[in-house]
Amino acid sequence: MCLRLLCCVALSFWGAASTDTKVTQRPRLLVKANEQKAKMDCVPIKGHSYVYWYRKKLDEELKFLVYFQNEEIIQKAEIINERFSAQCPQNSSCTLEIQSTESGDAALYFCASSKATVPNVSPS
Repeated sequence: MCLRLLCCVALSFWGAASTDTKVTQRPRLLVKANEQKAKMDCVPIKGHSYVYWYRKKLDEELKFLVYFQNEEIIQKAEIINERFSAQCPQNSSCTLEIQSTESGDAALYFCASSKATVPNVSPS
């Protein structure tokens, strides 16, 4: 029996509290086969104008992907615009999308928000 290699994208930062006090990510767990589209949503804390996406692969450091101020991308890693895209429209959830998944995309994907930003965020 031949099993298809699956790409598992797991999300974190879930809470039962209202979205006013916590960042909410959906879906909680996402499993995709190779070459499928994967979309993750993030609802930042109300009143926060900065949104960040990070990725944590097994046995690797946390990697910065992109951050927004309101709707505008302020800084992004090279991976954004290749197979990955991100947007944060006003009055809507922010999204991180993988156009065509690969087994190397298996990771924890984190979204965070803040009222202010930390200077010198550098993509690796």
